[in-house]
Amino acid sequence: MKKISLIVFALALGACSIQKEIVDIPIIFDEQRIELTKEYLLNRYELDQDTPEITPKMVVLHWTAIPSLKKSFEAFNRSTLPNWRPDIENVSGLNVSAHFLVDQDGTIYRLMPETTMARHTIGLNHCAIGIENVGGTDGKPLTKQQLKSNIFLVNYLASKYDIDYVIGHQEYTLFEDHSLWLEVDDGYRTEKTDPGMDFVQKVRKATKKFNFKPVPTK
Repeated sequence: MKKISLIVFALALGACSIQKEIVDIPIIFDEQRIELTKEYLLNRYELDQDTPEITPKMVVLHWTAIPSLKKSFEAFNRSTLPNWRPDIENVSGLNVSAHFLVDQDGTIYRLMPETTMARHTIGLNHCAIGIENVGGTDGKPLTKQQLKSNIFLVNYLASKYDIDYVIGHQEYTLFEDHSLWLEVDDGYRTEKTDPGMDFVQKVRKATKKFNFKPVPTK
């Protein structure tokens, strides 16, 4: 695995520079996954592309609801959906994934390139970078270390890309009438509660210097 040191300045007013490491542990992204991703872009978003590349416009925060890093990684690693996800298999056989996975101790793992499409948020995968956090269940709540790492990642990503929105997964349906929303099937939705609005609001407050756009309201 490869470690990349990144420095983001001024995480808070008057703060010193903060340095964190992102550890690259790539999930499988073979020809099958590439083709399934391109098919997803075409079938779900009517985007006919030669590559599965995206232009990031938002960051979506998640929790895995899986208590361990190992099991969370395994959930994303294979190219095709496991048999315990029949709720979304009829839409596409492409496995779910995210760009980053943050362990309970705050360690940040990059699973795939930031400009390659990951399947993590209905309607918005074509423009969204996904951050998954290990845990989130009653027995394994998200930690302060994870919060700090999510703040670091949002700073890093907003400094690198033209990011307009930072949202929690539970807010994704608020974009149904937005120009970024491309899902073709009005019946394809899943109910989400992750990662909790308290977590999301703390990340937004700590990164307010970027003046992210407010999430649409219905």
